[in-house]
Amino acid sequence: MASNASLRVLRQIAESGSFTAAAARLGYTQSAVSRQAASLERSAGTALFERRSDGVRLTPAGLTVLRHARTILDSVAVAERELTGTVPRNELVRLGVFLSAGAVILPGALGRLAAADPLITVTTREGTTPALIRALRAGSIDLAVLTSRPPHRPSDGESPRLHVDELVDVPWITTPSSSSEPLLGVWPGLPGRPRVLHSARDWLTKLQLVAGGFGVTTVPSRLSRVLPPGVILLRVEGVPPEIRRILVARLPASPTRALAAVTRAVVSTA
Repeated sequence: MASNASLRVLRQIAESGSFTAAAARLGYTQSAVSRQAASLERSAGTALFERRSDGVRLTPAGLTVLRHARTILDSVAVAERELTGTVPRNELVRLGVFLSAGAVILPGALGRLAAADPLITVTTREGTTPALIRALRAGSIDLAVLTSRPPHRPSDGESPRLHVDELVDVPWITTPSSSSEPLLGVWPGLPGRPRVLHSARDWLTKLQLVAGGFGVTTVPSRLSRVLPPGVILLRVEGVPPEIRRILVARLPASPTRALAAVTRAVVSTA
């Protein structure tokens, strides 16, 4: 029988994508996390983790255990809140958003939600699309605003498939920062290799570097509303746009009233 601590380790490995990252998030040593993972596999009698060169992925059996782990850990959290008298009066939705959505979608969506349903509390976190998908499957967030780029394949290949609503097509120009996650920055199709002087995930950092005259970057058209002083926006014409999509995803179960309300607010804003 797996302990709650082991189930928390499983959930964190699923979210982090590696034993090392899971250990850092939990405050454990990597060897301690590896021992917990091995213990879980012995209890289950089958492999739960696929150890790969690019990290760790849960096997189909691991995803089955994760699904039950989410239910158990959520029930334990509810019981702890009831015992301590900290049961929230409002419904809580944990929302994850991709890196530029915090500037262009999140404020409007939260404003709409506050006006329409003030009894829903939303907590938010930013991340890359792959990281948000892992957090969604691990049960650390309830809803995720994601992006996809052509050819717009499914968000991930795991089972069960995430429930995804397509919100809107957005022109998006990216530069790959890794094999799995492209970020905005360099115009595609430039001859030769671009000369990259600064690299930053944070949009405020990127735009302040532009305002200071230290380089240029590309931005989605929606970000034009929040450009700081000193940044000049130029629209490039005569080239085919690259269409990126914005999606909102959740696990494939009937949405709660609060999840449905937050989804509506995001859709209306986007």
